[in-house]
Amino acid sequence: MRGWARCSNGGQWMARARRRPRGRRLVWLVIIIGALVATGMLIHSSKPAWYAKFWYPLDYQTAINREARADGLDPALLASLIWRESGFDPASRSPRGAVGLTQVLPSTAREIAASPNPPVGRARDLADPEVNIAFGAWYLRTLIDRYGGSVPEALAAYNAGAANVTTWKQQALARGGELRLPDDIPFPETKAYVEDILAAWTTYRRTYGDQLAAPS
Repeated sequence: MRGWARCSNGGQWMARARRRPRGRRLVWLVIIIGALVATGMLIHSSKPAWYAKFWYPLDYQTAINREARADGLDPALLASLIWRESGFDPASRSPRGAVGLTQVLPSTAREIAASPNPPVGRARDLADPEVNIAFGAWYLRTLIDRYGGSVPEALAAYNAGAANVTTWKQQALARGGELRLPDDIPFPETKAYVEDILAAWTTYRRTYGDQLAAPS
């Protein structure tokens, strides 16, 4: 019996010895994962150039600079809108029928083409990237002017429609206040849209300052 007890105790000691290395490995694994997560969060918040260029690409900068200059826009803002609307995919189509880089509806393009001082290009050529950028820039400029220079209001109208933004402003006034954007946007999709573009605007300006001519 004493021999059996010694064997039994020895087996228990060996089992504990085996558990200790596994426990240490688990602790190290948790430390490594935590360090990787912290590093990833730091990189995401600081957005170094290599990281920003991966997540925030840029193309068609010649057309972006040209049309932004023609409409008095910061080209970094126009690039941010294109990034959020289409990811710089000129073949992008929305379920509602919006077309191209700036996701302009064909009906909106026809209204733009028929307006005084329209951009260069024809509404039927909306799939052409340069025409699309011209129409999108013109429309964004018109919305900014409509809302007294407010970029957040213009972006909200670009996504949700001017009628909705007007309604939200009237409701805010009826409550005795003003519409605070993006906080007061009742549509989650539009709220995220405005937040994304405003954040990307800073990133595009910082990352591509040498390619996107700063507004004079």
